[in-house]
Amino acid sequence: MNNTLEYKGYCTRIEFDADAMLLHGKIEGIDDLVTFESEDSSRIEAEFHAAVDDYLDFCKEVGKEPEKEYRGLFNVRIRPDLHKRIAAEAVKKNISMNALVEQAISSYVNMNDNQNASPVTP
Repeated sequence: MNNTLEYKGYCTRIEFDADAMLLHGKIEGIDDLVTFESEDSSRIEAEFHAAVDDYLDFCKEVGKEPEKEYRGLFNVRIRPDLHKRIAAEAVKKNISMNALVEQAISSYVNMNDNQNASPVTP
């Protein structure tokens, strides 16, 4: 089951409120709170698109730069021994630890994308 949507560089996770019988979500990864909802599952994607478009229109109207979903910066806490191994590997490859970690994450994500891809049928 896929409960995520993407539109114009923004993403959301759709959740279901069984008490209200309502699907809802919010734009993830930004400080501004932008939410949407629908009782009809066939309309939830359109509601998300409308929420993103309304957010972008509002920002333009008030002269505010819309927040982008992710800046490409995050902190990760890891075991000290792993930190040491990453630092040593980065030195061996003559690259920064950031570059090494980015390569590792990219490789992991690409590997998972390939595993989750649907087989192509002729």
